[in-house]
Amino acid sequence: MSAGRDTRPWNFSAGPSALPLEVLEQAAGEMTSWQGSGMSVMEMSHRGKHFTQIRDEAVADLRELLSVPDSFDILFMQGGATAENAIVPMNLLGRNGAGKADYIVSGAWSSKSFKEAQRYGDIALAAGNGEAKVIDGREQAAGTWFPAPDTWALRPDAAYVHLCGNETIGGVEFTEWPDMAAMGVPDVPLVVDASSHFLSRPIDFSKVGVVYAGAQKNAGPAGVTVVIIRKDLLGHALPVCPSAFDYANVAAAGSMFNTPPTYAIYMAGLVFKWLKRQGGIAAIEAENIRKAKALYDYLDSSSFYVNTVHPAVRSRMNVPFFLKDESLNAEFLSQAEARGLLQLKGHKSVGGMRASIYNAVPFEGVQALITFMQEFERSHG
Repeated sequence: MSAGRDTRPWNFSAGPSALPLEVLEQAAGEMTSWQGSGMSVMEMSHRGKHFTQIRDEAVADLRELLSVPDSFDILFMQGGATAENAIVPMNLLGRNGAGKADYIVSGAWSSKSFKEAQRYGDIALAAGNGEAKVIDGREQAAGTWFPAPDTWALRPDAAYVHLCGNETIGGVEFTEWPDMAAMGVPDVPLVVDASSHFLSRPIDFSKVGVVYAGAQKNAGPAGVTVVIIRKDLLGHALPVCPSAFDYANVAAAGSMFNTPPTYAIYMAGLVFKWLKRQGGIAAIEAENIRKAKALYDYLDSSSFYVNTVHPAVRSRMNVPFFLKDESLNAEFLSQAEARGLLQLKGHKSVGGMRASIYNAVPFEGVQALITFMQEFERSHG
């Protein structure tokens, strides 16, 4: 561990979020001269041998980490997951001529995806969690549960079905992605916005057609978007799709159809290598389970704090919670910051608190948060 760790605060930002300290330090050391080249990565030609090596290693390391089959292409794009809300329908709605897609809406981000896609075709709400529901005897408020796959109203002629795997605002995570054939729609590929839990757990590529993720949670800094797409889904872009956003063009050019976000790709590549040093996705998933369990166990044991998400779909990455006495919110945040616990304020749309405990936040950081919360509860409960 770096000597700087003792004095560095713990960053619980939902994104852009904490990066591994080792990665930041390596990037700082290479800032003015990457591996003795005499150039910063920011100064390199994206078509030169140095950046080509960086790009190739990043693709290879990501393919190894997630066991991405050869039948999928890995693309580095720009615009974030928000741009993919338009890029996905522009690329896929033309694949079968029907111009239809079905969306599962489970929170703020999937709602944005659903609304944006409506600009490009016949987009239907297949399932949503926008109302209260009793589940397992628990009264669940809107946005605190996930629609079960057997309730989805899917159309067999849809070009795809879209869901968001993890809602950062609501703290709802869905990972048991259904087999479309078993759902009775074998020709409808599943498209997953995995932005906020990408690289935190394995992905079963036998169940998906497209996985996309903004990098700024677990993969690197803002600026690059990862798209992993089954090759047979390339080449169906609508005429309105800009050429730089046509997946087929980007794939054919090795993610260099135009100048890519070179430095963000470099940083993501360093994160991929860091993940390999941690033992890969299986090891990081085990650590994420340990971190999330510790925090949720404390919340469940407390009468001072509350988490309202149904336990079966609680996010491992984003843990929203509320103080029973919300008049204490400002004092909680002030004291937390003084203790070096940063960016715990909940999203403005829901209030309360939120601890985002992505891969780069170690168990030590979660323990520091729990200790502070316990002390605050004792002094104010």
